Amino acid sequence: MPPTLAVSTVIFGIRADKKGRTQLWLPLVRRIRQPYAGRWALPGGPVGARESLGAAGARTLAETTGLRPCYLEQLYTFGDPDRSPTQRLVTIGYFALVTEEQVGATVEDENVAWFAADDPELENLAFDHRQIIDYALWRLRNKAEYGQIAHRLLGERFTLAQLRAVYEALLGKELDPANFRRQLNATRSIEATDEYLAGGQHRPPRLYRYTGTSHDPLEVDTTL
Repeated sequence: MPPTLAVSTVIFGIRADKKGRTQLWLPLVRRIRQPYAGRWALPGGPVGARESLGAAGARTLAETTGLRPCYLEQLYTFGDPDRSPTQRLVTIGYFALVTEEQVGATVEDENVAWFAADDPELENLAFDHRQIIDYALWRLRNKAEYGQIAHRLLGERFTLAQLRAVYEALLGKELDPANFRRQLNATRSIEATDEYLAGGQHRPPRLYRYTGTSHDPLEVDTTL
């Protein structure tokens, strides 16, 4: 019997924890059939006979989470013979990025929920989905040196403090504000706008934007 071909996608977004700290989060779906019924898993599903891999990734995301990411990148092919106990299953892994606004607009229920990237619950996922998440985290962190990551996770406008919080969440460590600003100035990938963040009791911080003047390693896959 030939292998079944499927796609699974790690979707990264940011949201604040109970203490207000920016963290990296991802949505999971609860499996409703065997194998691993009742276990959390990455959004995904089988590839249609006349469907491209990218189209299958985008479709299964929309069907399971309602999300339509601004960015979708193919990760790796996961095809260990023992990754599924019932059939030979080959999965094409993807990772996607969504903005903070998209994360907040997601409807959660008993079968769809967001989890922090360091949540212990991720150690008990279906199939080898923990391995896929780890690979996606590695790939994302290797891209974290680029200022372009900001407008994928934060949106078109952001403060330097918001941007630094995103990098701290990605890298898992605190960054010195002065050194961070110098590194950003060296990349010339963002620029100040004439806008300021509304609200707050103190002087509002200036908003910045990604300039798009250098090569963007997070280019949207236009074949979707």
